[in-house]
Amino acid sequence: MCFSASYAVALALEASRLFFRMPVRLIFILGFTLAGLVAHTLYLVYRAQTGVVGLPLSTWYDWYLMASWILAASYLAIVIRKPQTNVGMFMLPLVEVLIGLAYLFRDYDPFQRSQAVQIWGMAHGFMLLLGTVSVSLGFIAGLMYLVQSYRLKHKLTPRPGLKLPSLEWLQSVNKQALGYSAFCIALGLIAGVVLNMIRSGQTRVPWTDPVIVTSFLLLVWLLSASVFEWVYKPAQQGRKVAYLTVASFVFLAMVMALFVLGKTEHTAPQLDDAGTSFEEPA
Repeated sequence: MCFSASYAVALALEASRLFFRMPVRLIFILGFTLAGLVAHTLYLVYRAQTGVVGLPLSTWYDWYLMASWILAASYLAIVIRKPQTNVGMFMLPLVEVLIGLAYLFRDYDPFQRSQAVQIWGMAHGFMLLLGTVSVSLGFIAGLMYLVQSYRLKHKLTPRPGLKLPSLEWLQSVNKQALGYSAFCIALGLIAGVVLNMIRSGQTRVPWTDPVIVTSFLLLVWLLSASVFEWVYKPAQQGRKVAYLTVASFVFLAMVMALFVLGKTEHTAPQLDDAGTSFEEPA
């Protein structure tokens, strides 16, 4: 009720744009949305700690609440980046619908452990895949930006057959890739944490595993770079954002190198509770 009411007030404020002007409306929209998101987050953390033992956030109730959280967080990010747009009229109603669906599923039984592991494993892998693709696209756009910028700065004649996109387009791709990669990597790591909590005994990966540590460092870097690009206006222009995306790819390459070198338990066969490999026939 707490975060649903906060989103409802934000929605009402968004709707009021159609009828009258209010100088401080944006501040109230951000305030109520942020308050709802904080309460929403704290409730999900509470559910993770007090839910079914060994199966945190593994019911349809939790999944609908998490879906609404992701949508609300996306709305807040859009409002911060583009405050004049009225996307709340379209996004916030869906947030409320998802919360309502969660309430309808509140008494349903949790997933079985095998189901929970499978679902969270798919979410973990899929979001990290999207994050990896976003970082890679940002890296490619960053390299093209630096090449194109160098050519224009030194007034070099373009080589026949080599035509690159404009600097404006490449700059836009770099900025978007930075934000998308941070968001996807964050969701992927959250899913990985829940997955590791659901696993039991021999199937758990140590929290000090090199891939886990470097992945969190990658996330910290992506979030820091995104905040830096948003707060520090000169970083939104020129080669600075290209350097940020190239550096992000270097972090990602370090994580991938740990997989290739086998310096992680992520590549070890997963065992069930009886110690049998999931890769072996039952």
